[in-house]
Amino acid sequence: MSLMLAFALVAALPDPLAAGWKGEPVCEKLHEDASQRILRCTFAPGVGHEMHFHAPHFGYALAGGTARITEGGETRTVTFPTGFSTWDDGTEGHEIVNIGETTIVYLLVEPKATQSR
Repeated sequence: MSLMLAFALVAALPDPLAAGWKGEPVCEKLHEDASQRILRCTFAPGVGHEMHFHAPHFGYALAGGTARITEGGETRTVTFPTGFSTWDDGTEGHEIVNIGETTIVYLLVEPKATQSR
C-alpha cells in the first residue's frame, strides 16, 4: 500500500468520539479545553467500537474486561484489569468488541499540541 493511500484511509476513519457501534455512540466527551480532550467509552458485553483512529493518548480502564481487537489485518484477544493504564502514540485504525461478560469502561485523555511560549 502506498503511503498516500494509507494516509487517505486513516483520514477517512472517524476519531473515537465520532465512531460508535451499530449507529449508537459509545464514547462521551467529559472535558475539552485548549490542552486536552477527555473521553469515557463504555462497552457492554457484545458492544464494540467500529474501525477508528486514535491520536496519541493516555488510556485508563475504569472497569476492565476482555476484548477482541482487530488492527492491521490481525485480530487478538486482550484481557485487561480495572486500573490498567497505558500510553499510546496513536493508532492508524482498529476495531474493538467486548467479548467478555462484564461492561468495559475506558477513559481516554488526548493531549493537544501546544505551542511553546
